[in-house]
Amino acid sequence: MTQQNLTQMAKLKRKGRAALSNDAGRFEPYQVEPIQDGWQADEDLPPLRTEVAIERPRKVIRRNASPDLNFDRSINPYRGCEHGCIYCFARPSHAYLGYSPGLDFETRLIARPTAPDRLRDELSARRYDVAPIAIGTNTDPYQPIEKIHRVMRGLLTVLRDFNHPVGVVTKGTLIERDLDILGPMGQAGLAKVGVSITTLDPKVSRAMEPRVPGPARRLRIIENLAKAGVPVRVMVSPVVPGLTDHELEAIVSAARDAGAQAASYILLRLPGEVAPLFREWLTQTYPDRAARVMSRLREMRGGADYDADFTSRMTGQGAFAHLLSHRFAVACKRLKLQRDLPDLRRDLFKVPAKPGDQLSLF
Repeated sequence: MTQQNLTQMAKLKRKGRAALSNDAGRFEPYQVEPIQDGWQADEDLPPLRTEVAIERPRKVIRRNASPDLNFDRSINPYRGCEHGCIYCFARPSHAYLGYSPGLDFETRLIARPTAPDRLRDELSARRYDVAPIAIGTNTDPYQPIEKIHRVMRGLLTVLRDFNHPVGVVTKGTLIERDLDILGPMGQAGLAKVGVSITTLDPKVSRAMEPRVPGPARRLRIIENLAKAGVPVRVMVSPVVPGLTDHELEAIVSAARDAGAQAASYILLRLPGEVAPLFREWLTQTYPDRAARVMSRLREMRGGADYDADFTSRMTGQGAFAHLLSHRFAVACKRLKLQRDLPDLRRDLFKVPAKPGDQLSLF
């Protein structure tokens, strides 16, 4: 994309959104491209409002067999994410819905209000085998629309009723609303939370993650979760070489001081449509370092923007990736942080009685 087009895209950028463009998804037959024909006034466009559609899924527990993930099932309360992180690896999933992974991903969302009912049915099945369910591994369950739709609150209520183990990943402050559920579950060994912090610099955070609580507020989330008895892991994710990698030790240290018991990191991932969206944003937002960031990233990705190999997609490869891994290991050892939290309990799982069920005499 030329500098002239980038300048044009900057004018079209909506306040509070990260993506600069809204190219059609890869499955769409046509592409619409804005051009300057001389008729448009050179003024700010109106705010791009969030739209929410409703989906009623038949099943909610999704299975995976990825060897580099520590869970085999997950739930997505929402599709798309209003947080709008420019680096979000989930953006390409919006193309399957006929939407753009760009601005559509941040503004055209889908809520699944019947998900708690479906979850209750699936957990009640006779052949259901208990294992921790991960929530928030695709899009954030505590994004702003959760305040209205409360899908995550419903899912947690069901999991609590079944004494089912759950792991949550989020950046959202709304998780504090659910401490009345997560606190007792965490103390019983049934819940743990990962809070992701990309940077401690509020300006960088606002540019990359326009609708996410700032770094200081996320540290308070860790503190409040820990005080409630919920085991917390800080996730330095993603690490952007040449932009945020120098903060690795500082983030881990600040999170430890806030109450985190464990830490992990993930190198910036740019699958599918995320790569051009990130490059476009980087060139416009940090033109002085865009070439260096992409050069260093490609050095860690075997010369490409992204490498999906299971053995290296989270950490990269090469000398700089090795140095990053070593720095992280040294920081965790010095701060006495674990790489992961203790395993969640499965032995407490029990299907609750339904109205009208015959109660046991013993």
